[in-house]
Amino acid sequence: MKAATATAGALAVFGLASVVAVALAGAHASLVTAVARGLADCAAVGTLGLAIVPALDTGRRRTELAAGAARPLIAVSAAWLVAEVVRQALTAASTAGLPVVRLPAGMLVDFTLRTVAGRAGLVSVVAAAVVCAVAASGKRSAPQGVVAAGAAAVGIAARAVSGHLSENTWGPPSVAVHALAAAVWCGGLGALVLTVRHRGQWARVLPRFSQMSLVCVVALVTSGVLAAGVAAGSPAQWYASGYGRLLLAKVALVVALLVLAWRNRTIWLPAARSHRASAERSRRRSVAELALMVAALTIAAALSVTG
Repeated sequence: MKAATATAGALAVFGLASVVAVALAGAHASLVTAVARGLADCAAVGTLGLAIVPALDTGRRRTELAAGAARPLIAVSAAWLVAEVVRQALTAASTAGLPVVRLPAGMLVDFTLRTVAGRAGLVSVVAAAVVCAVAASGKRSAPQGVVAAGAAAVGIAARAVSGHLSENTWGPPSVAVHALAAAVWCGGLGALVLTVRHRGQWARVLPRFSQMSLVCVVALVTSGVLAAGVAAGSPAQWYASGYGRLLLAKVALVVALLVLAWRNRTIWLPAARSHRASAERSRRRSVAELALMVAALTIAAALSVTG
């Protein structure tokens, strides 16, 4: 399965999930806003995954993964930068109650510098620009990889902590951990689909990815339960509000994803480790799991912009 095919499939899943998310949210969410946030979030997750993927191989073989990730990292980080700029403008326009095409530049600057959401968005824009610049430099040294991964992580966390739970004591840290755990897990798998080429690579990197993803899953579930406990009202409100319906949809997708991930861990991982799984089979399993991840990330993005 080629990278272009996997990308097209991911975009199709994203589009369908966006429509479903807005339908669940009802009048409380805009399709344009949800799509802009979803594209920014998915691109940020992909950027972080491509920045960290070389660390999943060993020694000199990391260079091979870094080389495979170089061009995708430029493209995905550039897409993240564009999506963040668009999302920032849309958020400022929504706050001002104006169409984005009629938003004065001064209002955009005021929103960016004088509001919490604006400053968080600015951090994400700068983070995306840093990663894009590092990736476009063409150098693949370990320090630059750390800079790219660190900038991506900061950009993801900055926007996460400025959302619905920002005024609660436990809200920002739990949401930041939740967002970063999801980004490392989902972005890492997406990066493997784009960079791993042959059976021997899968045999080396998949066990290390599995260990990393297990830590991410524990952090994801723990922080998610804490955040949901902070945000949740009565059970009746979960079904009656767009926010609650989206939250239930996200929980359902995460549960399905955990079941699939556990099945892959018990069946696919041993086969890949012992070289009994072809590269094509490993890609197919990765793409199936990645499709659920994209749907969950899209629903989560819509959740973050639903009032």
